[in-house]
Amino acid sequence: MTTIHQKKLLCLILSAALLLCLAACGAPSEPEVRSDGQQRESTAAPAPTTAPTAAPTAAQTPDSAESPEAEPEEPGADAPSIPGLVYERAMDLRYAEQFDVYYYEGGYKYIASHYDGLGYLIVPEGKTAPQIPDASVRILQQPLDDIYLVATAAMSLFDAMDALDVITLCSQNADNWYVKGAAEAMERGEILYGGKYSEPDYELLVNSNIDIAIENTMILHTPKVIEMIEMLGIPVFIENSSYEPHPLGRTEWIKLFGAMIGREDAAQAVFDRSERMMEEIETYPATDKTVAIFLIDTSGRAQVRSPNDYLSKMIGISGGVNAFARLNDGEGGGQTNSTMTMEEFYATAMDTDYLVYNASGYSSGVNTIEKMLEMSPLLADCRAVREGNIWWLSPETYQRTDQIAVLIREMHMMLSGEKGETTFLHRME
Repeated sequence: MTTIHQKKLLCLILSAALLLCLAACGAPSEPEVRSDGQQRESTAAPAPTTAPTAAPTAAQTPDSAESPEAEPEEPGADAPSIPGLVYERAMDLRYAEQFDVYYYEGGYKYIASHYDGLGYLIVPEGKTAPQIPDASVRILQQPLDDIYLVATAAMSLFDAMDALDVITLCSQNADNWYVKGAAEAMERGEILYGGKYSEPDYELLVNSNIDIAIENTMILHTPKVIEMIEMLGIPVFIENSSYEPHPLGRTEWIKLFGAMIGREDAAQAVFDRSERMMEEIETYPATDKTVAIFLIDTSGRAQVRSPNDYLSKMIGISGGVNAFARLNDGEGGGQTNSTMTMEEFYATAMDTDYLVYNASGYSSGVNTIEKMLEMSPLLADCRAVREGNIWWLSPETYQRTDQIAVLIREMHMMLSGEKGETTFLHRME
């Protein structure tokens, strides 16, 4: 087993090697930052190249289109066969499609990532891992109570299941968190800043005995960082909840993290609340009212949410219609925003029922009509502004993955005129 001293020495060697690599090849360009101030987690990242470990599902099999009457596979049909372990069941997932969790006798669990094809075998505390020849399988030895959390969207999920005690390092400073529990934990010194995704503090990772680094897809911009972290004996897990087709699929990732740290009951309780709210939301009638979520960038152009973006999908779920649904969202619909001239924006926005200003990132603070009109006086001619149907979206929206159902509920309140307190969506005054 590698000692801490050996890890520290390896850490110094790797750091020097990375510096030499960057000097020779040129530093990697910084990834695009979204207008909401968060790191973009989808389209900019190169596609992973690791081959999947599980067999393709019926929907992925080339012959499936020719046999529509084939019986659907039972949950867990693709569960990997692990030497020495007896399969029990698969995690029940309602919305999430980017992962599966399989349970085996003795408390063993297997997480299958459908994004990069990697597998993660969770070994209960005090037990040993079976011999697995597959190099694409990582071993996670419980307890996993020293985590380096880089995936910003996951912090609220750990907070919601009262599990911030397993987060030792993160990639944000305290003043960048809208997750109150995380900010307070950092102020108390219980969670430390471990460096951003592209420049982690390797020595601190070693000194903190980090069990696993939970990254988002931005880490694929700097594959050398993945190599270095794993050479230190720290498994890397890539969280890609932003790829979930249904917005609530992002919230359901709490069940994966609950399985990872052994807190399934707490995770299920949190998700059950969101699911009950979603069941109510699904009964809402369509309003046919058009909504545009937008901002004006530093160049004076308008940015609207692309049709396949999760906020645009939430408009439809809440009973509204995306005013810019006609936009070409590109192959796969990965783009978060679509940029256009103000003239192009006005052509649609002038007669849109509701305008929602995305007051995040460099637009943070644009939360009154006066401030918005300072950026574009012509917005005063839009029907939504004249009728008082102009709202602003709080910047904390993008960190509160645990509250997605709440935001959808607030969108419906806006469309229906229902009164009540809101957290993320506010009427402009």
